[in-house]
Amino acid sequence: MVHRTDIRPVVTGVPAVGRVLVVIPTYNEADNVTAIVRRVREAAPQVEILVADDNSPDGTGEIAEGIARADQRVHVLHREGKQGLGAAYLAGFAWARRRGFDAVVEMDADGSHAPEDLPALLAAARDADVVIGSRWTRGARVLNWPWRRLLLSRCGNMYARLALGMPLADATGGYRVYRASVLDALDLESVCSQGYSFQVELSRLAHRAGARIVEVPITFAERERGASKMSPLIVVEALWRITGWAVSDRRTAVRRGLRAATAGQARWP
Repeated sequence: MVHRTDIRPVVTGVPAVGRVLVVIPTYNEADNVTAIVRRVREAAPQVEILVADDNSPDGTGEIAEGIARADQRVHVLHREGKQGLGAAYLAGFAWARRRGFDAVVEMDADGSHAPEDLPALLAAARDADVVIGSRWTRGARVLNWPWRRLLLSRCGNMYARLALGMPLADATGGYRVYRASVLDALDLESVCSQGYSFQVELSRLAHRAGARIVEVPITFAERERGASKMSPLIVVEALWRITGWAVSDRRTAVRRGLRAATAGQARWP
């Protein structure tokens, strides 16, 4: 992994939240990176942005470098190759924690996560550890998605909610704010999933850690330019991992119940 060394200190901050870094993973997003950075800067000028580029062959990294040279609140993290969404976010989290940011935002580069919704997410972060920009809470809108994607997302979230016992309408949503304190409390080194399952895994870890998780309705739109990174393998991975976590949680609950019962018998009469 290659890091930029010419990071310039900037004093920024969101009231009651602190210094915020928006991490935008990119791979072949040359058509979108300029627009998404501009929209974030307009919607939330007090935040900083990290473009985490996986050595895009279409020149996305070079475009991001040009933006960063002109704007001291924009930074670029060049990674050695395409390693997946989850790995890019974990690298972005580590980058933010080393530099003392108080909160980190996950945001897609393709425009499906509207930067104009970011102020509402940051406002909710004043009283929460994790804020999820939700597609499936009251007031949310999903635009231009084919019915198959809608059905897949709805069913996937229902399965995650029931299997893992998490009271979340959108556990797979990738538009999020994490307080640095909750990231420090999670075992991020154990995270190895990607795509939908990455978001579910972090939701599970945060829920198990007792984090205050809030969902805020957003407007989610299908990308207009560039190719989607969605694939059947991402769906298969999510279903496989969620099922594995559910089985593991059930086994842990059974073992705890047996230990409690044994301890109670030992104290009788």
